[in-house]
Amino acid sequence: MKQPASLAMPYLLAILVWVPSESAAHVVHGEGVSFAQGFVHPISGLDHVIAMVAVGLWGAQLGAPALWLLPLTFPVIMSIGGFLGLIGVPLAGSETVIALSGLCLGGAVLMQLRPPLWLAGLLVGIFGLYHGYAHGAEFPREGDALLYSIGFVLATGLLHASGVTVGLLHKWSWGRIVLRGAGAVILGGGTYFLWGALA
Repeated sequence: MKQPASLAMPYLLAILVWVPSESAAHVVHGEGVSFAQGFVHPISGLDHVIAMVAVGLWGAQLGAPALWLLPLTFPVIMSIGGFLGLIGVPLAGSETVIALSGLCLGGAVLMQLRPPLWLAGLLVGIFGLYHGYAHGAEFPREGDALLYSIGFVLATGLLHASGVTVGLLHKWSWGRIVLRGAGAVILGGGTYFLWGALA
């Protein structure tokens, strides 16, 4: 029988269907010109940090194979999203979905949701797609997309690894409390960013 908390996952996914469109830029124009700037960008934006750390935390909570699959899925799909944005494929609601990523992933960690692996992977993949798309769509045409992207993906991987490392605390009862607290903080951050995206 499914845990009650796992029943919340379809509702978290359903939220994505109803997000409004917006035109807010997520990347500062003139930024994307080097590997270093691509590397710095994810760790300089709190909306990115909380989502990417949350992926690692949740993967650690779920255990293998989610422990490595979720942190791998996010940057791979993020790269696809970045390419779609770069070539001008329309995808509405990026700022809102980016904000929702913190809210939903933080909520998953807080509630210790344990959905089927494919569902967790789908949720993480959707968020990765939108995070990547926002940056690809706003990438300055004079920048070096390849070097910037390599730096961005590498920093993303390190943020996931940080989340996984902290997430290993779930092996102890006090560690599970710490992780749920971290999930609550991330959820709060996502709520704040969602408020800003919808304002």
